[in-house]
Amino acid sequence: MSIFIYLEYFHINSKLLNSIFAVLGFYLLLKADKHEFFWSGFFIGIFWFYWISLSFRYYDLTYLIPVVILGIALIYGLIFRFIAIFDNIYSKVTLLFGLSFFSPFGFNWLKPELVLINSYFNTKTLFYALFLVSIVLLIKLPKWYKIFAIIIFAICLYNPVQKIIQPKLNIKITNMNINQSYKWNPKFETTLARQNFVLIKDAIDKKFDLIILPESAFPQYLNLHIDEINILKKLSMNIGIITGGLTYENKKIYNSSYFFNKGKMKIGHKIILVPFGEEIPLPKFIKTFINKIFFNSAQDYSKAKYPTDFVIKGIKFRSAICFEATTQKLFENSPKKMIAISNNAWFKPSIEPTLQHLLLKFYARKNNTTIYHSANGGISGVIYP
Repeated sequence: MSIFIYLEYFHINSKLLNSIFAVLGFYLLLKADKHEFFWSGFFIGIFWFYWISLSFRYYDLTYLIPVVILGIALIYGLIFRFIAIFDNIYSKVTLLFGLSFFSPFGFNWLKPELVLINSYFNTKTLFYALFLVSIVLLIKLPKWYKIFAIIIFAICLYNPVQKIIQPKLNIKITNMNINQSYKWNPKFETTLARQNFVLIKDAIDKKFDLIILPESAFPQYLNLHIDEINILKKLSMNIGIITGGLTYENKKIYNSSYFFNKGKMKIGHKIILVPFGEEIPLPKFIKTFINKIFFNSAQDYSKAKYPTDFVIKGIKFRSAICFEATTQKLFENSPKKMIAISNNAWFKPSIEPTLQHLLLKFYARKNNTTIYHSANGGISGVIYP
């Protein structure tokens, strides 16, 4: 149930292997008893999400890494134990299917159907449901009747080719590898800004129409740095620019995407925050206590109510920042194109950028959306449906 992530991480691209392991993983899981379900969830929690703990290095909380990993494992162990609460295959498969719609503390990255993403099987909801039905039939039907499971497996192989209309834009997607310990060090603020200007000027020289820089490419409250905004506005007379930066307004902090075009600036704020990263999804008194003890009384980020769209040469792009690009809410109204920017340096080295990339592929297919992804410390590029 986890090997598909590591095959992708090590660039082992085999749909056959992924298909075999997917069938085997779900088959063994649904045959497991309630105790085995707990341990399955426990280790899936570790293999999928151990990397969450690595961000604690940058808060001088390294000693909490093993505690966080154990906590993650226990949470998912208990979730899987609940799935097997009645210890019969029909309730287990129903609750396992429902797990795709459950987000503990707002964190939605455990989607069991993601196991199918690099296989021959279709990952859309209907086909995933049929796939689970075929596994149940494979387990429960007598020998010769298992042919019905094979027939349904065959239906789940249906993956029509999506028609993709490429925008008539020459887009430069940057990929950065700036260490997280440097990004927010004030000593490097000017240097990082200059590096960004060099990349933009190079893209202008090479006749690109648009350049996309990663999340927090300008690690500062960009709206308060008037000199840099004026430079970006001037450069935008020759190229569209999308870059990440923080925004401080009305005593609130936002994680934002900035769009500069023809001397004008538009800001899109994040609408879905990272649980325990940008906000503490707990009651206020607990939130205040945690921020005081672990994060030097830092305040949670604020968020916008609605997603932002940027229009470039008449073409509309949905703006998404890192985690929110892997949530269904950002795909409301079926955007055909999305620009996603990320900073994965918090979790390097780990499988987090790989898992994010797989989730982006999942949502691109599900919503027939082409995603242009620029990352720092992650996987940049165009993801087609």
